[in-house]
Amino acid sequence: MSDGTELGRFLRARRGQIRPQDVGLPAGTGIRRTPGLRREELATLAGVSVDYYTRLERGRETRPSPAVVAALGEVLRLSADALHRLHELVALAAGQAPTPSPGPARAVREPVRALLETLRPSPAYVVSRTNDLLAANRPGLRLHSGITDWPRERRNITRYMFLHPMGRRLYRDWEEMAAHSVAHLRAIAGADPDMPELAQLVGELVVKSSEFARLWERYEVRARGGGQKHFQHPEVGSMSLTFEVMAIFRTDGQRLVVYQAPTGTADHDAMLLLDMASPEEAALVEGAEQ
Repeated sequence: MSDGTELGRFLRARRGQIRPQDVGLPAGTGIRRTPGLRREELATLAGVSVDYYTRLERGRETRPSPAVVAALGEVLRLSADALHRLHELVALAAGQAPTPSPGPARAVREPVRALLETLRPSPAYVVSRTNDLLAANRPGLRLHSGITDWPRERRNITRYMFLHPMGRRLYRDWEEMAAHSVAHLRAIAGADPDMPELAQLVGELVVKSSEFARLWERYEVRARGGGQKHFQHPEVGSMSLTFEVMAIFRTDGQRLVVYQAPTGTADHDAMLLLDMASPEEAALVEGAEQ
């Protein structure tokens, strides 16, 4: 992915998502054979020649100026995260590859594990930079119903969303959550496009999930932060929880994810139920966390 072709794929994908009327052009009559903007339309709006833009999209031009990159980002209506990704791809196309990061750290420090317990009954867990589930408190693990059916090395939140039988049923707004999850993977790909664990995960999901493959080709980019998720949990029913995502210092991309709900609400009661378990269930969860 470290040459001009990845930059070209990004530009083509994002060009195909912009309608003429989005940028003040007439929609015209008849059927457009090109989805989104035509090359000549984008080139004109960005203030470059059609020949130059065509070479850029085909990987034969790899050093666009900052002014050209800014103009392309404006015409393509890129978010801050997507514009950052465009700058990364330009640097990669020019041969300015980022320094590869070390292999992912899967060990979770004991103070962080202790923190997970203090957060109960709020579901909380730690994920790697590619969303591997590394540690969780009881409600955090039970939130993803059935994930303990998989061996520890396969417990990944994105894999669960697309491949686990419960993945689609758990999220009431699955399409939106799935798109956000894929956009997050695109965002981290910019920092280290050749990371083996990302290539392995994406390769598996592209082959096994046509929906993931379609979303991956859209080149949407979004860094994950806080927000709200709506669940239809098989054990505790419907609940809507806010969540925050926090980076853990001195780790290679580990993040702490914590869910909350106001005290006294039905959503908070559902969280309490997630934290309750029979002795047999508790033993299963505790063993899965190790």
